[in-house]
Amino acid sequence: MSIHDIPVHTLSGEPSSLGSLAGKALLVVNVASKCGLTPQYRGLERLQERYGDAGFSVVGFPCNQFGGQEPGTAEEIETFCSTTYGVTFPLFEKIEVNGPSRHPLYAELTRTSDVDGAAGDVQWNFEKFLITPTGEVAARFRPATEPEDEAVVKAIESVLP
Repeated sequence: MSIHDIPVHTLSGEPSSLGSLAGKALLVVNVASKCGLTPQYRGLERLQERYGDAGFSVVGFPCNQFGGQEPGTAEEIETFCSTTYGVTFPLFEKIEVNGPSRHPLYAELTRTSDVDGAAGDVQWNFEKFLITPTGEVAARFRPATEPEDEAVVKAIESVLP
């Protein structure tokens, strides 16, 4: 099964998949509204604005597994992201990225190693996975890596359609 085929739900609860974004480079990020890294939404949105017309999209998956930092409802998350950070990229359902209830998407993503060769569990909010337009995982960036870090930008540019 391709990453594009894994069932997900939109933030409003509608059945979906990343297949609706097939043909684009994607930066899949587990996000949270009450985290010290939450200001990374600004950089993620700037990436969306910079590369959105070139076949790229950030894709956010809210997650409450790290310190309970995403406690809100879907409506609260959407309002927070749009009014506080002007988020225009798609947000999907709140999911678990680690543990026995790990979402199948993250079961696949976490098989990918980071630059140090470490795969496995997501470390914290705002871990980033770059997906090629054909659905392959191209890179993994740990939470402390800023969205506009040179390594992230170069990786995105290398997989644009």
